[in-house]
Amino acid sequence: MEDSHLHDVLPVSGMYENWFLEYASYVILERAVPALNDGLKPVQRRILHAMKEMDDGRYNKVANIIGQTMQYHPHGDASIGDAMVGLGQKDLLIDTQGNWGDIRTGDGAAAPRYIEARLSKFALEVVFNPQTTEWQLSYDGRKNEPVTLPVKFPLLLAQGTEGIAVGLSTKILPHNFIELIKASIDYLRGKPFEIFPDFPTGGLIDVTNYNQGRKGGKVRVRARIEELDSKTLVIKDVPFGVTTDGLMESIVKANDSGKIKIKKVTDNTAKEVEIQVALAPGVSPDITMSALYAFTDCEVSISPNACVIIDEKPLFTSVDEMLKVCTDNTVKLLEKELLIRRHELMEKLLYSSLEKIFIENRIYRDIEEATTWEMVLQIIDEGIEPYKPQFYREITQDDIIKLTEIKIKRISKYDAFKADELMRNLENELKEVEYNLENLIEYAISYYKNLLTKYGKGRERKTEIRTFDVITATKVAANNQKLYINRADGFIGYGLKKDEYISECSDIDDIIVFLKDGKFKVVKIAEKVFVGKDIIHAEVFNKDDERKVYNAAYLDGETGITYVKRFQVGGITRDRENDITRGTKHSKIWYFSANPNGEAETITVQLTPACKAKIKVFDFDFATLAIKGRSAQGNILTKYPVRNIKFKMAGGSTLGGLNIYYDNKIGRLNTEERGIYLGSFQSDDKILALYTDGTYEIMNADLANRYEIAEVVSLHKFDPKAIVSAVYFDGENENFYIKRFLIETTTVGKKFSFITEHKKSKLLMATVAEQPQIKITSINEAKKEVSNIYDVDLLTEVRGWKALGTRLPQLRIKSVQIVSEGEGE
Repeated sequence: MEDSHLHDVLPVSGMYENWFLEYASYVILERAVPALNDGLKPVQRRILHAMKEMDDGRYNKVANIIGQTMQYHPHGDASIGDAMVGLGQKDLLIDTQGNWGDIRTGDGAAAPRYIEARLSKFALEVVFNPQTTEWQLSYDGRKNEPVTLPVKFPLLLAQGTEGIAVGLSTKILPHNFIELIKASIDYLRGKPFEIFPDFPTGGLIDVTNYNQGRKGGKVRVRARIEELDSKTLVIKDVPFGVTTDGLMESIVKANDSGKIKIKKVTDNTAKEVEIQVALAPGVSPDITMSALYAFTDCEVSISPNACVIIDEKPLFTSVDEMLKVCTDNTVKLLEKELLIRRHELMEKLLYSSLEKIFIENRIYRDIEEATTWEMVLQIIDEGIEPYKPQFYREITQDDIIKLTEIKIKRISKYDAFKADELMRNLENELKEVEYNLENLIEYAISYYKNLLTKYGKGRERKTEIRTFDVITATKVAANNQKLYINRADGFIGYGLKKDEYISECSDIDDIIVFLKDGKFKVVKIAEKVFVGKDIIHAEVFNKDDERKVYNAAYLDGETGITYVKRFQVGGITRDRENDITRGTKHSKIWYFSANPNGEAETITVQLTPACKAKIKVFDFDFATLAIKGRSAQGNILTKYPVRNIKFKMAGGSTLGGLNIYYDNKIGRLNTEERGIYLGSFQSDDKILALYTDGTYEIMNADLANRYEIAEVVSLHKFDPKAIVSAVYFDGENENFYIKRFLIETTTVGKKFSFITEHKKSKLLMATVAEQPQIKITSINEAKKEVSNIYDVDLLTEVRGWKALGTRLPQLRIKSVQIVSEGEGE
């Protein structure tokens, strides 16, 4: 007996393992992860099912809907209420009334007893169909609930979802309603398609690494920031998942830690998001804008993780694959609906034919003599016997019984003509259904197009797809510290306030340090860092600075020869010692200079009096040396002993101009040959920007400059002799003008308007091409488009930049295009 009991004993570890697996499966399948077929988690599905049961076209209190849902969802009212608010805020399936909160500000919804909801027209059309729904018993066995709803739309991709289960999580980003439908149509037509996230909060998104929403991909999302004036930036929206309060808090935190410098931040959000950032005096708006993206929640990185339930199993997939499955599922549901409708029409036609035979052949009179029910059925069956071959199926006893239920009133008022017309209509509809079944893909495409027509208005893309620049934190961090140096003892840092001041810096900068013995290294700045005794030079290190050149003369301790070299320091391992010299014992630096723009000075070399050299004092020009890598030995300056080397005369840059390009995809200047070549720039050269609002601006050629792509007509290296040509519409007298002018202003960083300042005035074309040709397309009196090509210099002469210009004869110009930029451009 005891032995048999022992066999029934289950180890506690085994019990926990089973319980854990059951719990994990429950959380994955029943709570956290949505089903792909309808894109809903169980609580969302039960809410929608309850709302459909209650639907009478009027709004219902959310508290009542929660109560109805609790018949199906075995959890608390709070979880149902939260899920319902989440659905309502997505503005697709639920038509809301009252305060449902705001995802931008993080404000919560009012209590369920105060807010109301009903199903949207879109939900009623797309989500429900009892005939194609698979049902199961609810948790207490009292009612039926849907296994999944027959959704004929990629709902999961439109709404997005997030959930944390046991051992896995899911994060599917919302996509654009219109783009999803168009992608489904393209897929059905066998064309390639791409879909990208679109957020209700707007903003900008870089989808370069989206990777179709798979695990491991990511998107970068930015708030749209505009420059109100030189002292104020305005944040116009918030990145998805960030609230205005959270965003402001991150800005204040970045300011407190010294990463950015601002005076104050003010939240003016009402109908639209508006957060004003007042800049500290002397702070660049462009650099601050980049710093906001680098150090605050103005830019966030979101990692999608597309995990869905397919056939009661979690599956990691891609958004493209999900769209294909959802579209295929829609086609199957449409086919099922057509088959059901075909069966209904065939049954209606069969019954209408039976009714016609029963009444027109007066079979109802023959049954008057019948004495039993069986005889009645037999008489009717014999009466319709000759017609049975015309029906698509056998006539059953139920069909005959149905005929006996026809009321006398209907028989007496029977109209054969109307009955035939009804049957013709049924036959026509049946033909249409048969045609749609044979051309199912075209029918599905028409269905999607109909959805687009009915519900697409107002659902255009809110989040603009852009390519973002890579912001280097050290370049945009505000200088919140001061760099000090103790040369003799070998310390640097921002805590050595009693020692020698070098420059301003930020607390995330790297510092490059050169020592008397020829060693140099890059270290992370801190309050106090030991780098080595006898420091000869220390500065903030920028590994991407292609203009920084170091000139040095050093003694090789082994041979006694003095070498000279010019070198640059690019990528370098932090805290690792490097050598300017050959690294031999007793080597030392005679002379050293750091040159921000590749300058090459002249030095005076004085040899020892006792040496055998005939000339003991001579000059050397570093411009005669080529710039090489940091490990190069250099050229021999002299083999004789040196007494000292001193600076004699400054020299110019040997690097030539800096080749600058404008990347019109991200609105940034660069030297990496990305985008449009602007020219070779010396330190005093400027850039001319022409803007779409009819203004121009002269600015320094600073790589930190940032441009709004949509606002820039063109950027050029500024040439005071270059003529600007422009065509614009004057809003005041409603005429079109063409003008040519020289830039006469010299103020840097200020915009000047070269068109009239009426609110309806609009720039059509602007260029600094030397002899441009333009094509003017206009509408003539016969309301037809007419295009003509003109030489701009023949249409108008050069006048002042404030001049109105020459009026064009065309009254209704549709467009102006540059067809040739002429010589010299």
